[in-house]
Amino acid sequence: MNRDIVFIDEEKCNGCGLCIPNCAEGALKIIDGKAKLVDDSFCDGLGACLGHCPQDAIQVIEREAPEFDEAAVEKHLKGMELADVTVVNEVACGCPGSMAVDFRTERKTHEAQAGVSDRQESGLRQWPVQMTLVSPGAPYFKDSELLVAADCVPFAYANFHSDFLAGKSLVIGCPKLDDAASYVEKLAAILKNNIIKSITLVNMEVPCCFGLQSIVEEAVKKSGRVLPIRQTVITIRGEKQ
Repeated sequence: MNRDIVFIDEEKCNGCGLCIPNCAEGALKIIDGKAKLVDDSFCDGLGACLGHCPQDAIQVIEREAPEFDEAAVEKHLKGMELADVTVVNEVACGCPGSMAVDFRTERKTHEAQAGVSDRQESGLRQWPVQMTLVSPGAPYFKDSELLVAADCVPFAYANFHSDFLAGKSLVIGCPKLDDAASYVEKLAAILKNNIIKSITLVNMEVPCCFGLQSIVEEAVKKSGRVLPIRQTVITIRGEKQ
């Protein structure tokens, strides 16, 4: 059968790996320095990865391919988790910072070995945190409360970790400088693929930063979920409004 499916131009691809965490089905992988489709049946043909290729090496074409197999994708994603609990999307080349890491178990082990410390404890549960890099299938999103924060908030608000971040999974972004449409798609995919209990939104008081509110609301609507959204606005002086 002919259907829409992702095509990767290997001459243009430089193996940066930015497309990998943006494929919720885990259909893409860096092999021999190039992004490649692991299995045709894993690709839904929607092209969520397209806008994240700086080389314009990815497009959706129509060709003969097996049908998208959701059950096979689910099995494939579980297999990736079992292969390495902390790494969902393997990036053999390119930016290692795009690999998903769950800090919770690692931090407990480190603290047990190091003993009591007088330093302030970080509330960060995972890596990465930038919305472009996170994978909707990452384990730290499962059964979690989601914190969506503007990039500037952690710098402006001194108690960000204790007041907002503790116990939550985090995504950050800038509604003025980044691609809002891709953020809507990414957040919607996170909400569809996981049981998210609530959303906490924290943005700055400057007008452009309220674009993050629109992004979150549109993503919730697109996901078909009904979720409570708790919003806090931070002033440029670092105070809760």
